[in-house]
Amino acid sequence: MKALFTSKMKTQGKAGVQQILVSFSATVFALVLGMLLIYAIGFDPFSAAVSMVEGAFGSKNAFGETLVKMTPLIFTGMSYALASRCGLTNLGMEGQLYMGALAGTATGIYVAGLPAALHLPLTILAGFIGGGLWGLIAGALKVRFGASEIITTVMLNTIAISFIDYMVNGPMIEPPGINCQTQPVRSSAQLPTLISGTRAHWGFVIAIAFVVLFWLFLWRSKRGYEVRVAGLNLSAARYSGIHTNRNILLVMFLAGGLAGLAGCNEILGIQIRMIPEISPGYGFDGIAVSLIGNNTPFGIVIGALLFGAFRAGGNRMQIRAKVPNAIVSVVQALVIFAVVASQMLLDKWNEHQMKKINRQESEVA
Repeated sequence: MKALFTSKMKTQGKAGVQQILVSFSATVFALVLGMLLIYAIGFDPFSAAVSMVEGAFGSKNAFGETLVKMTPLIFTGMSYALASRCGLTNLGMEGQLYMGALAGTATGIYVAGLPAALHLPLTILAGFIGGGLWGLIAGALKVRFGASEIITTVMLNTIAISFIDYMVNGPMIEPPGINCQTQPVRSSAQLPTLISGTRAHWGFVIAIAFVVLFWLFLWRSKRGYEVRVAGLNLSAARYSGIHTNRNILLVMFLAGGLAGLAGCNEILGIQIRMIPEISPGYGFDGIAVSLIGNNTPFGIVIGALLFGAFRAGGNRMQIRAKVPNAIVSVVQALVIFAVVASQMLLDKWNEHQMKKINRQESEVA
């Protein structure tokens, strides 16, 4: 049984390279289509493209802003990818992000008397645990009652965001209670600047470190092997002796923790205090980042770079080329559609080729 799974995963690895190439081609096609759309509505696509690139990479400040936008997307992309590798669909990254931000904010405000060398790691750990416990709820409901994690994670998003709104406007509101925000986290819990003169912070370095840990866990550990086996066939994995329920709980906790780090780093590096709307949709964009990257560590970084550049360069495109910023969202949607559609077509093609090979082998026999 183990040899069968190993052979299947090697085949999946070869198909993974094919999927990455197809995803890249689909992304390029979607970007070209986006430029044609800009031209069709009466704007200069070349000027728009140049403005967006300048806004994302044209200066130290622009590049720093791209890193700022990339950081939470790397975390949420890994969150979705990790669950997907286990055969689960985590749509709750937005709620997990908010709960991680809340836990990090509370630790950053109310824990006093610690040096930065202890306070900052403790606050980041709190953010991970906050998001992880929120993700674990969906995992526990699936293991105990068979509840679909797709439904429960979406419902938990709404609960988390509403709970944050209550906390920020109630128990944690900054005195005298005029503004809907908490007091700032202590300086000992704030992330230092990564590039001077920009908003880029060390959360980006933490994100890259977790990309490495993500790879080590999935491809260099026994538990990661079990997770990937479960993702190929949950029933067969259970039959082969793998504790699938335990892996579901672990993966949903880790996936929630990664999304929680997205929110925690956003607070500690950018916002400094908790507000009701800390995320412009990083949790949902993480799905697209993961799909573009084919659930691989390097691919997730590339997907986050692409969407981070969209977010960072969109404002400059609006100012310089007069193209509405909403067009950026349209182009992002085109990229998502093209990548998902191309992967579906590739799966159909591979399935057709496999049936053809099996038919030829049966005829020879």
